[in-house]
Amino acid sequence: MEIGGLQKLTLIDYPRKIACTVFLTGCNFLCPWCYAREFVLPEEIKKQPKISEKEFFQFLKERKGLLEGVVLCGGEPTIHHKLPTFIKKIKKMNYLVKLDTNGSNPKMMGKLISENLIDYVAMDVKLPKERYSQVFSKNAKIKDIEESIKILKKGKVDYEFRTTIVPTIHKKEDIIKIVRWIKPAKRYFLQNFRPEKTIDPFFETIKPYPESYLLEIQKIIAPFFEACQVR
Repeated sequence: MEIGGLQKLTLIDYPRKIACTVFLTGCNFLCPWCYAREFVLPEEIKKQPKISEKEFFQFLKERKGLLEGVVLCGGEPTIHHKLPTFIKKIKKMNYLVKLDTNGSNPKMMGKLISENLIDYVAMDVKLPKERYSQVFSKNAKIKDIEESIKILKKGKVDYEFRTTIVPTIHKKEDIIKIVRWIKPAKRYFLQNFRPEKTIDPFFETIKPYPESYLLEIQKIIAPFFEACQVR
């Protein structure tokens, strides 16, 4: 497994858990507003210092009793066919595992859930379903996204849906359409866009929406979820 980065401590990426975050390289979606370009773009990945599995698992061994969980993100973790084997090694060390995913690989997600390899899933719902093809072209198969939503809503693993709200990409109407698509569900979070080192430099010049705008939307959509907050 190619590990592009390791955040040794996070108190916010895994709800109610003290965790570390592992950044796996590569992604099948190239969101132009993505700020993890060093883990997504091939030319940037080449420049990024890598962390060996041996080094990573030694780190987990040293943090036993201090950390509770491991967050797997990227990039997109589910593009790696060795992901189940990698997670099994983590689980053997008695860590909880959270998966961050774009929902494009329901087969992999279903396998991880059925084999009890993941304890929490955060799935990014990027856009209303009719707009996926506009942004991601053929890389986004809407049937796969919908299947991942259905899998999570079965409740066999703890989960949340989330959307990063980007000016010029999202309007209030887009979030309402997403909510109509995924409701009812356990949790849905609105995340404010951060204009930093984006794949498309244009987005580095964009000013995020004021928090008051996101809170206005949150009040409208909150009744459709057990929990709905702005991050």
